[in-house]
Amino acid sequence: MNITIVQVGKTRTNFIEAAEQEYSKRLQSDAKLHVKTLKSGKGEVAKMKEDEGQSIMEAIPENSFVIVLHEYGKLLTSPEFAELIEQKKNSGTSHLTFIIGGTYGLSESVLKRADFTLSFSKMTFTHEMIRPLLLEQLYRAFSIIKGKTYHY
Repeated sequence: MNITIVQVGKTRTNFIEAAEQEYSKRLQSDAKLHVKTLKSGKGEVAKMKEDEGQSIMEAIPENSFVIVLHEYGKLLTSPEFAELIEQKKNSGTSHLTFIIGGTYGLSESVLKRADFTLSFSKMTFTHEMIRPLLLEQLYRAFSIIKGKTYHY
């Protein structure tokens, strides 16, 4: 399965980058991972979100099932997340794209483009912090699907 993560802004924190690298490495046997890091917008917040939104829309691969990470998305357990991935894989979806917005969130156009909107918590996380959490949950999901003992 191909997985693309489209994210706004570089990771600037060493421990977060180390976690991203660790879980990206762990995912190699289960998925072909592509990470597209886009430049953060500049200027007034509304314009910044629109500019970032346009860049995000251009970065979404064709024929990809788009999952947007957003605080008002659907909360799933790890087994439910694994089930979603497995259902997509079994239904012929070969490419999942996860969208992580920038500091001020996502534009309306990106939110409307989502095939599924996912929340990791009712709490808000920084756009940097959510990246290793997503990678870990992807690794956990594939472990669940394969029956590995990573998830208890």
